[in-house]
Amino acid sequence: MSIGTQSANAQIFPKIIKKNNTAPPTGESQERRNIELRGFDQESYLRTLSSVTDSIIFENNVNLGRVRSIISEDQNIIIWAPTNQLVKVSEQIQIDSIWVTAFEYYSSWDSNKIDIYNFDPKTFTDTVNIRLYDEFFGYNWKMPLEITRVTSSYGYRWRRWHYGTDLNLNTGDPVYSGFDGIVRVKSYDRYGYGYYIVIRHKNGLETLYGHLSKQLVEVGQEVKAGDLIAKGGNTGRSTGSHLHYELRYRGLAFDAEKVYDFPEYKIRGQIYSITPDLFGNIVQARTNAYHKVKKGENLGSIARKYGVSVSSLTRLNGISTRTILKIGQNLRVR
Repeated sequence: MSIGTQSANAQIFPKIIKKNNTAPPTGESQERRNIELRGFDQESYLRTLSSVTDSIIFENNVNLGRVRSIISEDQNIIIWAPTNQLVKVSEQIQIDSIWVTAFEYYSSWDSNKIDIYNFDPKTFTDTVNIRLYDEFFGYNWKMPLEITRVTSSYGYRWRRWHYGTDLNLNTGDPVYSGFDGIVRVKSYDRYGYGYYIVIRHKNGLETLYGHLSKQLVEVGQEVKAGDLIAKGGNTGRSTGSHLHYELRYRGLAFDAEKVYDFPEYKIRGQIYSITPDLFGNIVQARTNAYHKVKKGENLGSIARKYGVSVSSLTRLNGISTRTILKIGQNLRVR
């Protein structure tokens, strides 16, 4: 049910009247026999009813007030459905869908940045069970490409961390949304993702699609799993046509191959558990220390300064003991 301009045949709710059958006090007018206690707020009632029926489907008895207070994180309790009401406000999109704002990490909306959640994995000690899809309630999953051949996995490569899974394609191949959701970012990164899209999903995750040749959706657009969202390409920092595909939780990427079996073209299960171990590499990276090389320094002097071995420095930085250090060069020391 949606709210629009009232038509001629719209239901008109009567005022609530309580009839007073007792005799009025001495001197009080008989007109007080029927006492109007209050008027029925029709618009407020319809807004509330629409919010309940359009935006949320209950599996169990759920306290709507608690859900809307953005403190519930039990994503197995409720199934979300959007209201399809979008309002553009100065380059931002305000979306009237409870599933977008119900959880604390969805209370922000920014179409200009990828990671907007300020999530510190070092303080994350819980296990969150993500219901990836539920066919009974009409939301599903799809692979992002028609063929998913992995050419580069998530992990450390080329002296830096690769946060996505690279899937082979030809420029112009169709790219599909992995789950139901709303497009949050549509942008271009010359030195990284090239043309890319970020979609916020009902299941608590976000997906990123990079190195696209063409973006076919707009910020704020609602998409279903399997909807065509882009054409694959070779834009940005790329060595050949492929799709850079990321799964993210609260802004942090994790290994998509823990969720998908790409060679078998299937998802590994309906539920995926987010645990602290999933972000161990990010915690480690944030605790790394670096040293900027100064004039006259060498590997030996830097190693002594930080109480580490020369072999440790060479291993951490992918260099040898014969490597000539440059002034201003950043060396990882732990």
